Amino acid sequence: MTDTLSFTDEETALLVDAQFFQKKAKISEKIRAQLERTSEALKAELSRGLLPTLPDDGLSVQFVKGEHLEDFPYQYLDCPKYFHGPEKRTFRTLVWWGHHVACAWLLEGRLTKQYKARLVDRFHTIAGRHLELSLAPTLWEWKQGEGYTLPITHDRKAQTAAVLAERAFLKIVRFIPFDDARLRSGDLAGLSLDAFRAMLPIVSL
Repeated sequence: MTDTLSFTDEETALLVDAQFFQKKAKISEKIRAQLERTSEALKAELSRGLLPTLPDDGLSVQFVKGEHLEDFPYQYLDCPKYFHGPEKRTFRTLVWWGHHVACAWLLEGRLTKQYKARLVDRFHTIAGRHLELSLAPTLWEWKQGEGYTLPITHDRKAQTAAVLAERAFLKIVRFIPFDDARLRSGDLAGLSLDAFRAMLPIVSL
């Protein structure tokens, strides 16, 4: 019986392929540099006083890198980052290897009712801008597609409102494929800023 712990030929080839790991490290460095540039762009945008003030609300920023978001590497920026107990108001730019880039507002807490009302009231300002409403039972799901997200298009106002009525939190996402021309050219900061601005009517005064 074959030992399930043994390495296949393909796995062995990867283990001895030093260039594979060097390339991975180089890509990770580029992603980190792009996220740092994204942070500066978002901080400049936030300096305009676009968001309502929350208790103990300083401009907090966090960079995170890991290897196991459903077995795939990931890197992300939270800017602004606001996690205080049940209160969450964080804009995340996530680079998820093997999947996509996701730019998302994670919103939960006492202002959720206001966020949901703004999404409905300002729906046609927000719709048609490649945004999607997360349908997952948690803020931490990052898949896209049927059963996971609902595209926010002009013909889905009633459907969106019905989904929002049942949710205790709100997550709005723009997904960007890795073959996007701007992403390949290194403009992650511009793409994230565009997504931030597209979602701003939900979180701004």
